[in-house]
Amino acid sequence: MAIRKLLLPLTGTAAGEAALSTALTIARGWNAHVLALHVRVDSRDVAPLAGEGLSGAMIEEMMSATEKESNDRAHAVRSMFERFVARHDVVVEEARPGADHASASFASVTGREEDIVAQQARLADLTVVPHPDSGDDVSSSDALHAVLFDSGRPVLISPQTPQPTIGSRVCLAWNGTAESASSVQAAMPWMERAGAVALLSAEGYQRRGPGSPDAAAYLALHGIHASIVSFKSIGGSVGAGLLAAAADFGCDMLSMGAYSHSRLRQLILGGVTRHVLENAKLPVMMNR
Repeated sequence: MAIRKLLLPLTGTAAGEAALSTALTIARGWNAHVLALHVRVDSRDVAPLAGEGLSGAMIEEMMSATEKESNDRAHAVRSMFERFVARHDVVVEEARPGADHASASFASVTGREEDIVAQQARLADLTVVPHPDSGDDVSSSDALHAVLFDSGRPVLISPQTPQPTIGSRVCLAWNGTAESASSVQAAMPWMERAGAVALLSAEGYQRRGPGSPDAAAYLALHGIHASIVSFKSIGGSVGAGLLAAAADFGCDMLSMGAYSHSRLRQLILGGVTRHVLENAKLPVMMNR
């Protein structure tokens, strides 16, 4: 299935431009539409503080400050979007069937970011999010996890430095889990067009399930030749070994399952997903 619609949640401006660049690179490769979505904070969310011993006047003041900050941020994000599309000659229009060019549009809504982004992502072929460790945009990780856990759709984490190509050399992290199977399905359109595809596997990464030779045989049925690349952990880190193998292959997009273990366990003990999120320098598409 072709990529026709991308969702791009924009929380702030620090990493927003890099994510816009990533989304536009993808859109131009597929003649797709990018919906840049900014979710404004609802000042009424501070109302529950009334039960915390704060006076009505204090709550009113906090609501006013929240509203002003929300307006300022929304204006900054919208201005960044408008400057970007003007500088890169992007057609600004609503998504339409049969378009023969990339396009973009901007929307601003008020509510809970996690809820709105997850809902919108359900009817997007791909959601692109800024890197979660990018200064002012740390909260973009909320959008990342909302898409992963509550949309049923793939999410692509934009690198902090935009890449000139995306999807010409695709790596698929394979460990036999249901999550990696989902990543195969999401990456299928990319692998069908890629110049080279590699299945990255390691003994310490494999779980109970089909091995990489089985995955390669399955891809061959779809006309995709994937080389099998075995990698080793680096310093005891499977994630570091995975990223090193992707770099050695010259990968410009890594597709992988996310959180085969619980998110809480990964946050406490670390894990492949967490390492990749924190350290990847290339576009990474994740699935649950």
